[in-house]
Amino acid sequence: MWKARLQIDRNTGQGFERASVNLPITQGVTLRTGRDGFAIVQLEDGSSLRLTPGTIATFTELRLRDSGAKDSVANLQQGMAYVSYMGTKNDEFALTFGPQTLKLEKAAHVRLEVARTQAAVAVLKGDVRVDSPSGVAEVGKKQTATFDLAANGPYSLAKNVGDNPYDDWDKQQEQYDQRYAKNSSFTGSPYSYGSNDLNYYGSFFNVAGYGTMWQPFFTGAGWNPYMDGSWAFYPGAGYGWASAYPWGWLPYHSGSWMFLPSYGWAWQPGGTWMGLSNAPNVINPPRGFQTPLVPTTPSRSLIAVGRGGTPVAMGAGTANRLVINNNSAGLGIPRGSIRNLSGMSQQAGQRGSVAAKVQPQAVNPVMYRTMQQTPNPGAAPAPRSAGSSPSRSNGPSPSAGTRSSAPSYSPPANSGGYTPMPSAPSSAGRNSGGTGRK
Repeated sequence: MWKARLQIDRNTGQGFERASVNLPITQGVTLRTGRDGFAIVQLEDGSSLRLTPGTIATFTELRLRDSGAKDSVANLQQGMAYVSYMGTKNDEFALTFGPQTLKLEKAAHVRLEVARTQAAVAVLKGDVRVDSPSGVAEVGKKQTATFDLAANGPYSLAKNVGDNPYDDWDKQQEQYDQRYAKNSSFTGSPYSYGSNDLNYYGSFFNVAGYGTMWQPFFTGAGWNPYMDGSWAFYPGAGYGWASAYPWGWLPYHSGSWMFLPSYGWAWQPGGTWMGLSNAPNVINPPRGFQTPLVPTTPSRSLIAVGRGGTPVAMGAGTANRLVINNNSAGLGIPRGSIRNLSGMSQQAGQRGSVAAKVQPQAVNPVMYRTMQQTPNPGAAPAPRSAGSSPSRSNGPSPSAGTRSSAPSYSPPANSGGYTPMPSAPSSAGRNSGGTGRK
């Protein structure tokens, strides 16, 4: 068994390397989890593939049809994965294992376990079809189909689903997605994946002259959104920024980061979608701020950037107690493990840190999102959506081979209504937002 918690082969010729959160999953990428490694890959429609320890999965196909529908195929070589599939119209998702193909065309929740000579498909919700050399297996809710991988013989069907030690973890992740997606400000957007993390790790608010903004909890005057992350090089696309923060997907692939007096750094949604070459997009930075520079020399290895972001620490004497420092911006907080992050953020801002209890056996999985490859790589980016502000970019445009479009937005919960997002004022002094948000 490999020792690293999680490794990734980005299909760049580098082979396996220690994984970094928020790296885009493109066609040909392989993930493998170690003894205590957990990973979640979220598809563009919000569907999720959850990998438990000791699992190897390769994304053999991530294709975007001319119609806009998405075909996604992952091969589970060994281990166990859970799939929560949304059943988006015209999209298709499949899991292959040995000579079998598990096809998902409707909403379903499935557990797939692959051992050396045997595989088991357990359907928790919905119903699925498995194509195998011995025929088609129709597996309904609360049924388990077991396949002999060595003999490629007939499958057996049991009218029950046995318990598994990782079922509770899977259930917690599914409940998290359902709970925080309900308040999503991105309903109907083709790029809504990652918005549930914004609803948990921060909050939306309105600022006069700027419109709707978002800010993570546990940030103060010493924090900036590019303190921690890594540069990843993709042949044909160049370098892209992968944020180290657990919420760090959507705010780094669309919109702009702004520094607002009395508020600090905040993210403004809007603009065009940035694919693999998502260089930092910053407006009105404070004096002395240095935007991370895109490396000039191609490198197959990830280039880590760490400027002092402070993750949470385990409290003394108990495994279920965390000490959360201000300016940690959520680093190290497992998804959904702590209630009332907003209130704790206020306390950390006043005291410098705050102690919090987490749910028993809380696990912090490494998050990824897929990027479909388009059959017409020379296509131009889609126009910006109405009501969104053009974002200045000091980096390259979305690369050929990645999908490019503008997200659409609906009113965030608690915002009191949606305000169209104008371009940032030419002078930061025009902000009349009042006292800072805590």
